[in-house]
Amino acid sequence: MRGQAGTAQSAEDGSGGTVPPQRPGGRAEARRQARSRAGRREAARQQGQQGRRGRRRMRRWQKVLVYGTAGVVVLTVAAGGYVYYRLNANIKEAPLFMGEEGDAGHETPDAFGRTPINVLVIGSDTRDNPEDCNLGAGTCGSGANADVNLLLHVSADRTNATVMSIPRDLRTELPGCKDESGKQVFKPQKHAMINSSLQGGPGCTVAAVRKLTDLPIDHFVQVDFGGVIKMSDAVGGVPVCVDNNIYDPRSHLKLSKGEHTLQGMAALQFVRTRYGFGDGTDIGRASAQHLFLSSMIRQLKSAGTLTNPAEMLSLANAATSALTVDPGLKGITKLVGLGDDISKVPTERITFTTMQVVPDPADTNRRVIGPGAAELFRMIKDDRPLTGDPAPDAAASTAPASSAPVATAPVSSAPVSSAPPAASGPARSGITVVVRNGTGITGRAGALVDKLRQDGFAKNTTTGQGVTADHSAVTYPAGKEAAAQQVAADLGLPASAVRAGQGSSIELLIGTDWTTGTSYPATAGGAAPETPAPDRSTALKNADARTADDTSGCAEVSHDATAPLPGLGAMSPIKAYDNSKDVPNSAP
Repeated sequence: MRGQAGTAQSAEDGSGGTVPPQRPGGRAEARRQARSRAGRREAARQQGQQGRRGRRRMRRWQKVLVYGTAGVVVLTVAAGGYVYYRLNANIKEAPLFMGEEGDAGHETPDAFGRTPINVLVIGSDTRDNPEDCNLGAGTCGSGANADVNLLLHVSADRTNATVMSIPRDLRTELPGCKDESGKQVFKPQKHAMINSSLQGGPGCTVAAVRKLTDLPIDHFVQVDFGGVIKMSDAVGGVPVCVDNNIYDPRSHLKLSKGEHTLQGMAALQFVRTRYGFGDGTDIGRASAQHLFLSSMIRQLKSAGTLTNPAEMLSLANAATSALTVDPGLKGITKLVGLGDDISKVPTERITFTTMQVVPDPADTNRRVIGPGAAELFRMIKDDRPLTGDPAPDAAASTAPASSAPVATAPVSSAPVSSAPPAASGPARSGITVVVRNGTGITGRAGALVDKLRQDGFAKNTTTGQGVTADHSAVTYPAGKEAAAQQVAADLGLPASAVRAGQGSSIELLIGTDWTTGTSYPATAGGAAPETPAPDRSTALKNADARTADDTSGCAEVSHDATAPLPGLGAMSPIKAYDNSKDVPNSAP
């Protein structure tokens, strides 16, 4: 069977012999398969060449990408360096304090070692360059007066800020000033307009504001006319509202009743308009400026300017080219740091206000310090918010990680009633106190801790990190006022020394007014010395206070005859608008 099968599977050749058996299909199939194998080898060869060419191309593109990216990085860094130096070069510098006596003052740290910031913002009407000569009313080369004086206060915990306007019409005692060589550049004056102090330089205006308010001035920023125009353009315009038609022929501001977005010259006209707003004095202008600045702050936060690199560069270039600052703010990084501190404050806790003034009896066109101004200054000096209550978790959220969660410096504005007897309120054994030594005398905190424990207060009453404090106080968190009053009563502290804090513990601050003993020292007459806390309602009375988030108001146009027109005489800015149809509006 195997032989037959083999015979059957063999084939005869031409000589009658046999050939090896073939796979089905015969020689034709073999040739086809050979060609197929050759084709596959050729295809593989070509594919290999293409792969090698593709890999070479990929490597070339990778090199291009890598080198290109490196180039972009280098160019970006180089451009950043160029921008940094360009912006730095834009900023001008002048001494912080030029007074003939004293200094700019020093801030007092809170319980966490943080300090407030006070920055005097000066709007100069100086026309000492060709660009500013074409702006505003006046003569080229004239000026050197402070068109605007704003004191910016940022709280130590960066939860609130105050912007206080000082009217340029204010008459007060001005100090003499000297330059860095000791030469007198401004003579002292008993009763002169505060804006004239800029004639001695911005450091002279710092000295004048320091003398007026007794507030430390940490920095100043002086802005010229061109800066207002450039910055309003950089933010894409500033929305404002006027409650009536207005034309002020002095500032050349002309707007119809309603809302407008101001850029360029229109923005400058608005912030410089004095006779067209309110009662036609600098108080009306300050109010309009607050509206403008509040709107600019909202614009910066809502328009994405602070997160858009191109817009930030435009804004930075606009701002720095118009600035003169003190040495402590010289440099982009320092200005950015200040901006970062300010940006932490929400708009609803930025309060704009104007120091209280009354007409000068000697000249009703001028002003003198009015009732409530001293209270306003004290609120700022004590680092108290002018609007709203202390942020509930501010101390805990902003304190350094290593700090104990205790109350900060006093922030409540309301005076506290007399301390109750020691027996009232919660049991002493449940009242824990953190005692901080602000006297600089070793052992003071420990002595008061021992006193409180002996008097029945909680055994875990303890000392805290030392601070600097002029006045002793007891501060308390929400819900623990009665307990704080017990602590004050036990130690003989006056009622005014019990104030709200921002931490989670009751805190006793031992000031330099209490350097010995375990009971607060009494006066010679036997009564404990009291320094009444400044009252917020008094501080804000007639101060035109508003917060930066308030969009409800419009600038009030004056109804008085403060707008003189050639051939027509004086009239209200409203009538001046109607009688000046040939004058184009400042903004649509």
